[in-house]
Amino acid sequence: MLLKLYEKNNNPSDLQQVIDILNDGGILIYPTDTMYAIGCHGLKERAIERICRLKDIDPKKNNLSIICYDLSAISEYAKVNNDTFKLMKRNLPGPFTFILNGTTRLPKIFRNRREVGIRMPDNAIIREIARLLDAPIMTTTLPLDENEEIEYTTDPTLIDEKWGDRVDLIIDGGTGGTEGSTVIDCTQDSPVIIRQGAGWLDEG
Repeated sequence: MLLKLYEKNNNPSDLQQVIDILNDGGILIYPTDTMYAIGCHGLKERAIERICRLKDIDPKKNNLSIICYDLSAISEYAKVNNDTFKLMKRNLPGPFTFILNGTTRLPKIFRNRREVGIRMPDNAIIREIARLLDAPIMTTTLPLDENEEIEYTTDPTLIDEKWGDRVDLIIDGGTGGTEGSTVIDCTQDSPVIIRQGAGWLDEG
């Protein structure tokens, strides 16, 4: 099912439909400030496992990421020291994933690796959904098969054609990007960029 949403002035019933799907353990595809992503309620383990199967992710070997609405929510689910907090405050919302040590508030599936990726995309649609859900959203980039046109990750109509029968809802937020987020490992003494993506880090 394809649902058109906008940067602002969305119909409250449309937004409530999205929240209900997430609360029921459903899976969404939605826009971010980088690429379209696939995600679910970040505290519902079965929904997370379903995404891991869909994307062929092994949570024991791959870090999982969550979207938080704001910086205060991040500290519930990840351990953030003062320097990291200042770094995140300078750069978020934005196209970054910060790898942090997770807290016990996250489901067991995250604790396999003890670390969690934190996203706060500069995209009004998914941030409003995170705000209304009042919980983190587990998030991972929509995969592209070999020999497949890039439009299958950027065009909501084509995304629906490919994924419509495998997820519960696809949010059409316009054309998506083609570059992933910049990933910064903040689990050691000083931050290390482990993947340069769409965001250029302001280290102050």
